[in-house]
Amino acid sequence: MRDAGRAGLRVERASLNPLLALRGAAGVAVILALTLWWGTPGLAVSSAFGAFASGIATFQRSFHPRPALALAAALGLSVSAFLGYVLAGNLPAFLCLLALWAFGAGMAWTFGAVPGVVGAFTVAMMLVVVTLPATVWEAAQHASLIALGGVVQAGLIVIFPVRRWGAQRDALADALAGVADFARQLREEPTLPFDPEPLMWARTAARLTPGQARRRPAQLSGYRTLAERFRAVLAALADPLGGVPDYGPERERVRDLLRAAGTVLDAVARAVRRGETPTVPASALEVLRVPADGPVLPPGPARKAALRLIALTEEAVDAAGGPLEVTDRGGEHWVRDRLGPGVVRVAARAVRRELRLDSPVFRHALRLAAVIVAGGLLGQALPSEHGYWIALTIVTVLRPDFTDTVGRGAARLVGTVVGVATAGLVLALSHPGVYLAAGWSLLSVFLLYLLIRTGFTVVSACAGAYVVFLLGIAGQDWAQTVPERIELTLVGGLLALVSYALFPSWETPRLRVRLGDWLAAVATYAATVLTDYADPNPNPKTEQRARQALLDVRAARMEWEQTTDRAAAEPVRARGLSRRAAADAHDSLITAGRAASLLESQLAHHAGSFALSEHSGESAMAHDPGAEQFARVLLAAAEPAAQAVREGRTPDWTEVQESLGEWRDNTELPDSIALRVAELVTDSFVEVATATRGRSSPAPE
Repeated sequence: MRDAGRAGLRVERASLNPLLALRGAAGVAVILALTLWWGTPGLAVSSAFGAFASGIATFQRSFHPRPALALAAALGLSVSAFLGYVLAGNLPAFLCLLALWAFGAGMAWTFGAVPGVVGAFTVAMMLVVVTLPATVWEAAQHASLIALGGVVQAGLIVIFPVRRWGAQRDALADALAGVADFARQLREEPTLPFDPEPLMWARTAARLTPGQARRRPAQLSGYRTLAERFRAVLAALADPLGGVPDYGPERERVRDLLRAAGTVLDAVARAVRRGETPTVPASALEVLRVPADGPVLPPGPARKAALRLIALTEEAVDAAGGPLEVTDRGGEHWVRDRLGPGVVRVAARAVRRELRLDSPVFRHALRLAAVIVAGGLLGQALPSEHGYWIALTIVTVLRPDFTDTVGRGAARLVGTVVGVATAGLVLALSHPGVYLAAGWSLLSVFLLYLLIRTGFTVVSACAGAYVVFLLGIAGQDWAQTVPERIELTLVGGLLALVSYALFPSWETPRLRVRLGDWLAAVATYAATVLTDYADPNPNPKTEQRARQALLDVRAARMEWEQTTDRAAAEPVRARGLSRRAAADAHDSLITAGRAASLLESQLAHHAGSFALSEHSGESAMAHDPGAEQFARVLLAAAEPAAQAVREGRTPDWTEVQESLGEWRDNTELPDSIALRVAELVTDSFVEVATATRGRSSPAPE
């Protein structure tokens, strides 16, 4: 909670974008001014809520078009508000609707944080705005104006674009900068593991519909594939398995190449982020050239990696003058399936996978539905006319995981209380009319949009103040009831925290499952690379197979790391898996993945057209047939070993060790990099078995 409190108050200037905040606030101002001029204060409040929540959706981290996010959010808000209006007079029916809607909002987290946040807003809309209209016709008017607020936000995004393709540019630039930072760190730590998250985000950003692909700037096409190739070559160049000693002129040459590569990648990242032409320093390009007297690196994997790095740099420089036309066809098909006619089928399949009691999303949906109904009943039982504020606070605080609910939720609760109190004090001192209250609300929403990517406590304070000022437009005397609102906020926050304690969804019991998934992915990747190494006739399918296996490793590793981060803050411990054991297993799998990646960088299809360069001085790669037999044994042992880890048993790598011994005894290439990689991978998996040593029988869930 201490860390969450500090993070909640942190305001990063680099994250502030006044133009985006001004555009979002302008959307609220336009719809608010129109409804105040044409209709009543109650209608103005509804429309402003719609514009506000639609604007919130467009600020979430998403690569979907911002106008589409605004319209989708407005549609959900409008429907929820109208249904709430219709059933508001019938308490049992309204509570049933509220429970069903809250359950759906909780299940929306299946598709990510953006749908989850928007779903929570639809529940909040149902709670707040139903107090305003009196008839079904008025309810329809309010619902229509809520939708109109989203339409206005979407229209402003189209008319006044700010940084077109900005999210995609940032994701790609972060990936390039991450690889550049990796190059610099390898100078001091040659076996440093690569953090795959920036490249995973860049891959997500590259998933486009056919229409988006036609409009995408040329600069955003190709650099991600280039970053992937840089990553593999940099790791191969720095790794001691490449044959370069830790000290001496060869290592200094490697350090110079790594520094120059980082400089080039940084220049490209800055250019992509700003939409400019990359300007690469001449000093870096001078280092990334083959010396006239030949390379100082000895023959072997390191020299091959250095030559490939030089060729990659030439490609990066050429891309500065013209786009690299390398597309991600799989990404386009992925998005087409989800945005086309198959979207319902894909969504239903995803929800169906989460409909199990051990799913954090499903438990969150059940918990949210139950506590929302309890909060609604408690609000009705209290003498206050504003008891709905309890349920509104519950929606704000409750999240699927423990860290977000207890740590950040408490910080959000504090921020909401501060915002409500501050806004109440302002109202008490200024006694505003309708238009002055509208002005205060616009100031609050501008600050909220401006600070939305920074501290969530500050953002919650702005949101609380916005609601106070906005409902003040409708004539509610907030200046006299602020203490009551604060009390109801605290009650709602307490209910949310208690509900999580009574029905938690811990990440800690999932540690073994995530570790088993990562182990299976690394073993499959290593077996795939070894199989490709043994194939004397590689083809495009070979490269695609290795690439997909690598992506599976990255996804499994990210899930493991996210689970360990959340589990570290939970007041429970994994049965049979201590933190030390988890850390040892993590390090071992990182080593195995790095070794397999090193071998992948030596494959013929990774060399590309520059592998047979005139100045390479290298012969074609010698293939070792023993690698294929070892890969088959490793692949067969991967899933049983992973299942043993999931069930709390000790993985058995005996057959893999025996196969490695046969390969070592019969090979004609005892110094081949494939054999050394296989030895390193096997040792790493044995270390995982030692770290996760468990019972002979499966562990209970």
